[in-house]
Amino acid sequence: MNHAERGETYDLAIVGSGGAAFAAAIAARRRDLSVVMIEQGTVGGTCVNVGCVPSKALLAAAEARHMALDDRFAGIRTSARPADLPTLVGAKRELVDMLRAEKYVDLAAEYGWRIVHRSARFAGEELEELPTSMLVVGGNAVGLELAQLFARLGVDVTVVEVLDRLAPYEEPEISQTIERVFADEGISVVTAATVKHIARNGPAYSVAVEADGEDVVLGTDQLLVATGRRPATAGLAFDTVGVKVGDRGQVVVDDHLRSTNPRVWAAGDVTGHPQLVYVAAAHGAMIVENAFDRAERAVEYEHLPRVTFTSPAIASVGLTDAEAVETGLRCECRVLPLEHVPRAIVNRDPRGVVKIVAERRTGRIRGIHMIGDGAQDAILAGTYAIQSGMTTQQMAATWAPYLTMSEGLRLAAQAFTRDVSMLSCCAA
Repeated sequence: MNHAERGETYDLAIVGSGGAAFAAAIAARRRDLSVVMIEQGTVGGTCVNVGCVPSKALLAAAEARHMALDDRFAGIRTSARPADLPTLVGAKRELVDMLRAEKYVDLAAEYGWRIVHRSARFAGEELEELPTSMLVVGGNAVGLELAQLFARLGVDVTVVEVLDRLAPYEEPEISQTIERVFADEGISVVTAATVKHIARNGPAYSVAVEADGEDVVLGTDQLLVATGRRPATAGLAFDTVGVKVGDRGQVVVDDHLRSTNPRVWAAGDVTGHPQLVYVAAAHGAMIVENAFDRAERAVEYEHLPRVTFTSPAIASVGLTDAEAVETGLRCECRVLPLEHVPRAIVNRDPRGVVKIVAERRTGRIRGIHMIGDGAQDAILAGTYAIQSGMTTQQMAATWAPYLTMSEGLRLAAQAFTRDVSMLSCCAA
């Protein structure tokens, strides 16, 4: 590709500088290909700047304050002072700046590719102080995480979700659990609700909502909209080079991530595929293999795990019960409440379940779904189980370390053939 300003030619030109972009650039430089990266905003993309890293840093801080107020353990006195938001945000900003430098800007210099900057602007200001109340529109992953984050920092939070339950794309048992958790933490929830109108009343907002056939007006100091993201493809003039885009602005790609122009490839969130940073990274490396090595690697998500970092965490991999039915599979499921998992009992936090979806005839595991403390780590074992084609019988007979949340997977598998409430600790 020619760079008009300098008259230079590159093997690979990358628009954007997020996870997919850096994975592609690293893969290309390892092949000694020349690379230029064009970024109109802040280097690093969504994850390090406004997504995974800052949100999880703030969630960890809110969890620490919440635990300081937790009195579940007899004999332990707890207390916590009000949150200092400017200091909290400042610490988060320092962490983001450090990781952006170490994992993005400095890394590009080490590998030896050029980043071309265009002008950038801020879309708004960050909160300087905690509001008294907040209305979160959207009850999926981002909305759930941020709702609980602000509630644990002392904000009166209400969540409005258009579908009939929170975490609507997870198993119903998981939705029921997170709704109970939110109720226990004082977070109000309005489901099957449509936002009809939003008005600004001085520094506050007035939100008209239709729920259960009735119109309700909700007042709030701060409004947070978490209803999804659209690819930032406007202005790229794709039509001039024959690149087709979808109805949400996503670049239409085939199974190999090639666009309708054979010289243009797309990776990451811009494709409309699952918006996870590890998907973007895998895409970035894959397009270099396909474009330069003619590897013809295809994308598949059968054993792609996902995590929502609420507390307790939600983690899933594979098919839900409903998805299995839709694909024509004859399946059976088992749901294990965490009250049967010793780790949860010792933690005095049995809120949660483990659900396994398996083929009825073969016992092959097709989906594992969890909500509970530590689920975000235990789901990796579920990912391996589905990727390797493990059956419930095999999982039930596999070693599991005692007093870990991953033991819940084995117990849920055992539930296909026995009553786990009648087992002693460590029973085989």
